[in-house]
Amino acid sequence: MAVALSCEGLWKIYEMGDEKVQAVRGIDLEIEQGEMVAIMGASGCGKTTLLNILSGIDDPSAGQVKVAGKPLFGIDDDERTDLRGREMGFIFQKFHLLDVMSAVENVEIPLLLVGMDPVAARSKAIEALTKVGLEDRCEHRPAELSGGQQQRVSIARALVHEPSVILCDEPTGNLDSSTSDQVMELLSQLNKSGSTLVVVTHDDDVAKRCSRVIRIFDGRIVDNEE
Repeated sequence: MAVALSCEGLWKIYEMGDEKVQAVRGIDLEIEQGEMVAIMGASGCGKTTLLNILSGIDDPSAGQVKVAGKPLFGIDDDERTDLRGREMGFIFQKFHLLDVMSAVENVEIPLLLVGMDPVAARSKAIEALTKVGLEDRCEHRPAELSGGQQQRVSIARALVHEPSVILCDEPTGNLDSSTSDQVMELLSQLNKSGSTLVVVTHDDDVAKRCSRVIRIFDGRIVDNEE
């Protein structure tokens, strides 16, 4: 099985006055295509810092991340932006939808950013919204959608360009338990259809839906269980 996302010798050290805080400490990790992996740990353990580095939002102090075999660091900003735009999808706790745009306009953004023809982008965005059960909400703006529907729009946006890996940061954190179950069922279905997902969560019920659970403590991987 091909590796969708990997890191080697990953460190993140923050300098706070005279003190150095080691948020990530020498992490090595491989996530294969088609996996659905949960990253868990207590608040402050380093899991969000790790996700930020894996996603290219933050630079490591040392080490490398590869996406679909391509290095994410040591390249110029334009190359990194292009790599992230083509190979990675993102789902956040806060949906990060643009209020002035309709659902379909929000979903087609990743396609337009990589230069896809607007007509083709619109068609693929509608297809992605159909996959998440929102084909009848394409023209609705975020304020006209429930929290669960907004998260479904963000999921459609994450998968519309068929990325190598989708990174999820507490994807059910702002949802009630019933809506959380619906969203996780959708993510599980996407995984079964071949999507690779990395899910940062504190929720054991979310982790149970994943094929592997990685536990972080004090910036290190302390458990990596199937």
